[in-house]
Formats: sequence, C-alpha cells, structure tokens
Amino acid sequence: MKNSALIFIILTIKFGCFLGCAQKEESAKDNISESVDMFDTDMRDDTESDDMRKITPEEFVIDMGAGWNLGNAMDTESEDETAWGNPITTKAMIDEIAKKGFKTLRLPVTWRFQMGSAPDYVIEKEWLDKVEKIANYALDNKMYVIVNIHHDEAWIIPTYKKVPAVKSQLIKVWTQIANRFKTYDDYLIFETLNEPRYEETPEEWDGGTAEGRDAVNQYHQVSVDAIRATGGNNTSRKIMVSTYAASTNSNALSDYIIPNDDENVIVSVHSYSPYLFCLEGTDPTWGTEADKTELTQEFNKIHDKFEKEGRSVVMGEWGSTFNNNPEDRLAHAEFYATACAERGICPIWWDNGNLDEFAIFNRNTLEWTYPEIADAIVKAASNSSSKAKMK
Repeated sequence: MKNSALIFIILTIKFGCFLGCAQKEESAKDNISESVDMFDTDMRDDTESDDMRKITPEEFVIDMGAGWNLGNAMDTESEDETAWGNPITTKAMIDEIAKKGFKTLRLPVTWRFQMGSAPDYVIEKEWLDKVEKIANYALDNKMYVIVNIHHDEAWIIPTYKKVPAVKSQLIKVWTQIANRFKTYDDYLIFETLNEPRYEETPEEWDGGTAEGRDAVNQYHQVSVDAIRATGGNNTSRKIMVSTYAASTNSNALSDYIIPNDDENVIVSVHSYSPYLFCLEGTDPTWGTEADKTELTQEFNKIHDKFEKEGRSVVMGEWGSTFNNNPEDRLAHAEFYATACAERGICPIWWDNGNLDEFAIFNRNTLEWTYPEIADAIVKAASNSSSKAKMK
C-alpha cells in the first residue's frame, strides 16, 4: 500500500509539472511540439550516428570545396521541374559535376506546389522521393549536398501580420524534410531559406525593413528548432542560415541573428558583384584594378563581419551572366573564387541551365560549355583546402 501511495504521489507531481510547464511554453514551441507529434517523431532517437564527424564549421566549409547549383530544376515555380527549360535531372549529370572536381551540390527546391493545405501541409511523398534521389546522386559521388526551401516567397512573407501563419507552416514543412534525411551523415546539409524577403517592395534587395529583418530571423529560428527537434543526426547537422534576401547589405548583416547561437549554423550569403557585370549584364567588361579593389572590399566586408563572430560562411550563389565576354567572365571567376578561398568561404556557382545566362554546363549534352570557368573555381577551392591541411 505504501508503494502504491508513493507511486500515486509521484505521478500526481509529474502530471502537475507537465501541465504547469505546458502552460508556460511559447507559441512557437507549442507549434513545434504539435509538428513533432503529427509526424511521429515524439518517439525519436536522439542518438547521433558515428557518421557525424567532430570537425569545426571552419574545417567543414573548407572541405566543401567548390560548389555548383542545380538551379531552375527542382526550384521552378511550377509543378513541373522542366517548366523553366531544363531536362529531368539524371545521375549522369551529377556524375559529370563531380568528375569536374566540384565537391558540393546545392539542391534548390520549391515545395509549395507539392504540399497539401493547412494545418498539416503534407508534402507529397513522390516529391520527397525525387529530392532524396537527386541528393543521393551527389552523395554517391562523395559530394556534400545542400537541400533548402527556395522559391517559396509567395507564402514566406516577412511581415508581423503573416508571422504566425508562416512560422506554423515552416515548422510543419521542415519537420517533414528533416525526418526524411535525419539518418543521413553530415555530408547532407540543410539551408532553412534561400533569399527570404518581401517581394515587390522598395527594400526587397536593399536589406529590407527592420520589421522584415526581424520576421526573417523568427522564420530561421523556428526552422532550426524544428530540424533539431527531429533528433538523430539532425541534432548536430550543419544548417545554413541566410541574411535577409541573402544580402550583404549593411542592414542585412547588422540585424542578422544566429538561431540559439547554434555552433553548427553556417552563414549563407549571395553576392552577384558587381551587379551590372554579373546579374544585369549591361556591362560586359571586368578586370581593371578598380574592379578588383571594389570586389575585394565586398569580400572584406563579409569576412570582417563574421570572422569576429567566429562564423563560417558559404557563398550560396554567385556568377556572371553570358554577354559574349568569355575572357572577362573567366577573369572575374578566377578572382572571385580565389577571394572566397582565401577567406575560407565556400563558393557555389549559380548555374540556371540557360547557356545565354549563367550556365557553364550543358545538361542536355553533359558537356562543359565553359570548362575554363569551372576549372578556375575548382582550382581556387582546392588550393584553399590544401593550405588548410598543411596548417
């Protein structure tokens, strides 16, 4: 009888504590708990596998080498991955990328056309299967793979009015993605958001507003929390987290917050610099001393900001658009990739598959249209990796 009474008292205390704690939980964490329950991760295994290496983020990013984006494929704003003119992604494509020496594949993914409605936002199994299949093409080549949420700005709107709904959806979406990959080793990387921003506003590409930057920080926070909550290898997996619009604007850099000061978060930025040469394509020339000084200043700004904070950086997108200027593009790529490598930044070329724009690889013929550019990027990253190993 005494044992029964004691058990009753203990259970009563535990139940009371549970209710008290539950009432004090913040709404974001409530949502995470709901998400965890919904996708059967409440019985998750929090134990990491031996595949998760004990290396620093700095060592990790250097080991990522040179990267290449599978742009405008799984990230089209359509249910059809070929909607923007690229063929279905094949293993042969990724084999060629790896054979060239690229060690990282960034796999941009749009999810909104492949998921159900609120409140569960269930992602179609076939779509997750396809994402995983492509990721495995790269992993089989001993490459790193970055899986992200890409062209979903239509619902990821950074305003206080939209914050509650967006956070709820992000938690549900990232819980599903993270669960699919939680047994994968640390060559699989998550990137919470691509270029989170308020579209069609004056500040869209200028660092956003204070409200927008705060909302984006909240979106990253719940995304990281949702990933970590799934347990397993996701408890320490490297996660890339971008600034507002992945911008290097001073406002975007100054208001950027690392979720939970997580040691395994890597900074993600994009810089098509200089803009007229790289992105707009109205200035086809590059290579003067003034050009090099300007680009050096851009890199110093990024490096100075995050080196002081002990954070590693990935340049998730960069490149130059075609303008009948192969020599200038090569000069820019060599300088840019070297500048990244010298600062321990992983350079990932934006290849959208369009040979009249950013493509340096022909996905239809499996040939390198601009092999010199690819070689320059790989060489710069390889030199950085070799120097790091000699230290």
